[in-house]
Amino acid sequence: MQHPYFPHTFQPFKIKNLVVKNRIVMPPMCGNLGGEYGQVTDNHIKYYEQRAKGGTGLIIVENSNIDYPLGSNGATQLRIDHERYIPGLTRLVDTIKKYGARACIQINHAGASTNNERTEGHGVVAPSDVSSKEGGETPRALTTEEIYEIVRKFGRAANRAQIAGFDAVEIHAGHSYLIAQFLSLTTNKREDEFGCGSLENRARFCLLVLQEVRKTVGPDFPIFIRIGADEFMKGGITLEDTFTLLEFFKPYVDLIDVSAGANYTLEKQIETMNFPEGSKVYLSDEIKKRFDLPTITVGNIRNPEFADKVLADKRADFIAIGRGLICDPNWVNKADMGEPRKIRKCISCNIMCVGNRIFSSRPIKCSLNPDIFGEDDHKHHKVTTPTNVVIIGGGPAGLEAACTAAEVGCNTFLFEKENEVGGLLHLIQRFPAKQKIHYFTEYLSERMAGLKNLVVFHGRTPTFKEIDELKPDLVVNATGSSPSLPPIKGLRELINREGSSIYTVTNLLKNIDSFSGLESKKVVIAGGGAVGMDCAEFFAGLGAKVTIVERLPQLGIDLDPLTKKYLMGVIREFDIDVLVDTTIEEVTQNKLICSRNGESTNLEFDISLMCLGFSSNSQHVEAMKEYYHGKKIEFINIGDSSRPRKIGYGVIEGRSILSSSTLLKRIGW
Repeated sequence: MQHPYFPHTFQPFKIKNLVVKNRIVMPPMCGNLGGEYGQVTDNHIKYYEQRAKGGTGLIIVENSNIDYPLGSNGATQLRIDHERYIPGLTRLVDTIKKYGARACIQINHAGASTNNERTEGHGVVAPSDVSSKEGGETPRALTTEEIYEIVRKFGRAANRAQIAGFDAVEIHAGHSYLIAQFLSLTTNKREDEFGCGSLENRARFCLLVLQEVRKTVGPDFPIFIRIGADEFMKGGITLEDTFTLLEFFKPYVDLIDVSAGANYTLEKQIETMNFPEGSKVYLSDEIKKRFDLPTITVGNIRNPEFADKVLADKRADFIAIGRGLICDPNWVNKADMGEPRKIRKCISCNIMCVGNRIFSSRPIKCSLNPDIFGEDDHKHHKVTTPTNVVIIGGGPAGLEAACTAAEVGCNTFLFEKENEVGGLLHLIQRFPAKQKIHYFTEYLSERMAGLKNLVVFHGRTPTFKEIDELKPDLVVNATGSSPSLPPIKGLRELINREGSSIYTVTNLLKNIDSFSGLESKKVVIAGGGAVGMDCAEFFAGLGAKVTIVERLPQLGIDLDPLTKKYLMGVIREFDIDVLVDTTIEEVTQNKLICSRNGESTNLEFDISLMCLGFSSNSQHVEAMKEYYHGKKIEFINIGDSSRPRKIGYGVIEGRSILSSSTLLKRIGW
């Protein structure tokens, strides 16, 4: 019988003897969740269990190291280079399969993408003595004997995967790891049978790996290959190269996992918020036209409707939902029930997932999902006595706190001074490049609508008397933050005034539709952090001549590295002037008077934006704390009203109200 909502998504697919119940794949994503020796941990089990329980058809476990320590990728990467890891992997496989999902594991060697610390002082190896990333260590070129030994290690690792109970194995041949380093001219400068500039020679190592794995696992065990179909860089692998490479590989593989990008183009491998949905689907589409093999496609796919259309058009056979499943492990089940608005869709912020794992060596988290291991577990625990919770402020922290409190059975009252909830999110999503933020406000509104014990008062800032009338057991302040206005001469007299062309970012966003026809207009932006760079992108896109003034030595110091890389590209594309190490001394009607290296500079403008950070709306907090302490009512202050930070910290603190002493006493944990 055809599925009533997404018939192509919920159609089984067979690969050899492997039958996958639907077309949604969790692709391999390292999470730094492994033990210090590379073993499966309890957090791994919980993490993958949530995605299997959430309906995912196929889970490809994160890339696992076949050659420790030289192949290491990540601070606590999973290992599969010894039989001691088989019991933990078997436990993981059994957990995934318990819910009807099928399990694959990706095996990998990092090559030059690792560093001397991760290899415990053994250095870095690669096809040639060429680094694979900016600032990377210079590797040692592998000998021919070492190459053949790594080939055998891939085969032994695949055998361990098979013994552990995995249904398939994936060979990672993309993303600037060792196999991709052999494939790409940018990193392979060898002059032997594994190089010489010949694509056939550069493919030899990968071909040997595939042949060895096939020999080890037998003819009936599915082998996947993950490729970077286009590295989007000069001298890198192109889509035309990929067509040739796949002619060599196709006799040994059963599925092509089509990705793209390289270390030097990481923002195109792991797309930032501005990328359109399905940005890499065309790569899978082109490969399917030429090869009679099933494909997985990736690329910012967030909506079940879009995914089903890709499948209906036969542009891919499977849809990879990566960060989307970190954000909402129940993505598939919600689509299955015809409730896509209830999906907590990823906004591609890359802060706590990619930012943590790749750039900070920390375990992954999610800016929108406060519990990637437990998800909805808190809903199974209810307050044992009637409990009233009052929350002031309907931004991300306040909304998460309100929903969480209501979901555990509290009578919950939320006050929001504006006529709509969402706080700064409602404004920020007005930037054209930030429109995906509306996914989160839509999700929160849908979640709130299903909670009958949550009452929202719009357009109201409550008095003590109004709060007291609700007989609170717990009061939560989540009043957020506002743009900072430092003591710069002339600033407060001119900012956001009638007839003035000097604005805060919030005032700009409230009136964003009124800004047009700015060709040749001079726009000066004070502050080169995340907000300032977003404003620069917006005005440059309208044709304005933009200048950024930043007190610090560099721009984007508060940005995740992927978004920063993208926005620095915008600055180059639009020839935006940048003045760092520059202090604003005075603001007048049409110019900023600045000092730089002891010299004064006047910057004339038609429009100026003050993006000088945010300050907590906390003027009332001490009075509230004292008032409720006197009444023996617990009071907590969360989110930006405690300290302005990234959205994820507010969301986590909103969920953390469950740890308040009031709720801890009343919930049967």
